[in-house]
Amino acid sequence: MKKHFRITVNGKEFDVVAESLDGGDTSPPPRRTTVPLVPSAAPRQSAAPRQSAAPAPAPAAVPAAAGDGDVISPLAGKVVSIDAPVGSAVKAGDKVVTLEAMKMNTIVSSPADGTVKSVAVQVGDGVEEGQVLLNIG
Repeated sequence: MKKHFRITVNGKEFDVVAESLDGGDTSPPPRRTTVPLVPSAAPRQSAAPRQSAAPAPAPAAVPAAAGDGDVISPLAGKVVSIDAPVGSAVKAGDKVVTLEAMKMNTIVSSPADGTVKSVAVQVGDGVEEGQVLLNIG
């Protein structure tokens, strides 16, 4: 059984058709109540869309794509230590960098065996998720 409803959300009315899957409800219809979704102390404004005087902020810079052998940051944080300097031989799973985010340290491990070719960050640097930390060849 399909029923027609008119729903008001933040001052906008929507006509909705809903189907009852249980064969119909014989109870009386509920009382109409109005509940604000977002409480506001400001007076209600017209339904016309507001126009912003300020331009939209520019999108955040996207980290460069990782290349072959690049070890990337799994999260945004601060570099606490570089545990494998340039020239170090590392095995898969070895700790190469330690990051701090929200007072928690995260260990970044080498994804493969190899030698650290370059380090792209320094201790104390802020890094973004996906940023290249170092390269293993």
